[in-house]
Amino acid sequence: MRILTVLTYYRPHTSGLTIYAERISKAFVRRGHQVTVLTSQYDRSTPRLEWSDGVKIIRAPVVTRLNKGVIMPTIGLLATREALRHDVILLHLPQFDAAGISLRGRLLRKPTVVAYHSDLLLPPGLFNRFVNLVVDVANHLTGLFTHRITAYTDDFASHSPYLTRFAHKRVTITPPVELPPASDEEIEAFRCQHNPQGRRVIGMATRFATEKGVEVLLNAFPKVLAKYPDAMILFAGQYQDVWGEQAYFDRLYPRIRQLENEGRWKFLGVLSLPEMAAFYPNLNVLCVPSLNSTETFGFVQIEAMMNGVPVVASNLPGVRQPVKMTGMGEVIPIGEADALAKAILRIFEHPERYQGDPDELRARFSPDTTAARYEALFEEIRAELG
Repeated sequence: MRILTVLTYYRPHTSGLTIYAERISKAFVRRGHQVTVLTSQYDRSTPRLEWSDGVKIIRAPVVTRLNKGVIMPTIGLLATREALRHDVILLHLPQFDAAGISLRGRLLRKPTVVAYHSDLLLPPGLFNRFVNLVVDVANHLTGLFTHRITAYTDDFASHSPYLTRFAHKRVTITPPVELPPASDEEIEAFRCQHNPQGRRVIGMATRFATEKGVEVLLNAFPKVLAKYPDAMILFAGQYQDVWGEQAYFDRLYPRIRQLENEGRWKFLGVLSLPEMAAFYPNLNVLCVPSLNSTETFGFVQIEAMMNGVPVVASNLPGVRQPVKMTGMGEVIPIGEADALAKAILRIFEHPERYQGDPDELRARFSPDTTAARYEALFEEIRAELG
């Protein structure tokens, strides 16, 4: 099967969406398919054409940005050419260009599926309201043209205005989550580098962005320190030069700098997959205090749980599901720092209450499991088209 995958950002850009797309693309290749990724050349240092792990990557030049979106004048021409060459199309939303590409799939009778990753919520402002309106129209047209729309969980799907609008096309497919194994020596080396005193560690693994709820953890941390003064926070992920988030970082950083000076907060930056595999076993708890519906699941929760690490997550549709599915953590009200502090303290005091089955999670969220579901969906649509 020749699979065309289209999304605005792809690797080396780091986000849950790009990691999902990379994992599923690699899984398709392992299963014998030809995969082409059509994306933006958001960074001019990246090549226009590249092969990575058997995946062909085509990047369309970017002439300007609109908030987190990009304008690519040649994307229509490239999409037409590649749609003609491929058997099926997999689109990832949010994506402004998806409407035209899904229409191509409909007109060419190519099975076309949208993977819906999150709702789009831009900050207040007249221009952002206009962008939101344009994207909403584009997403609606995409939903009309595409054959199916996938969601991570029924929980999020039943609460998303977009997914409820297209409930007749909706299919739930578990997202792909995997990590390479880390040796005892690698885990110990990580501890010696970042926590040589063997302190209790609270982890966050995300971009430093408004919707991630970093300030919720900041507000909760003093109450944790009151009982466990040796506690510290390790933050894995991009924290500098995050597009559109500089004002948010500048507002919170004076408080974080104080914690850095005290040795209670450490930015690790973007870690490789092997480094992430060593990061999780060095945590006592992972926090996912997300604030809005741009967050739909949180792959990092499953990654932590695969390493036996409990999680505290916000009571958001989709985001709460890993904890509810496994019992490996606590769900707290959205944005409530006191509840976050209490949940962290409960986990510190009774970690044995939050044990699960990491092997079962690895099987359930294997990229091959996800890829097989998509293959079956493509074949179902192909049969319908005749």
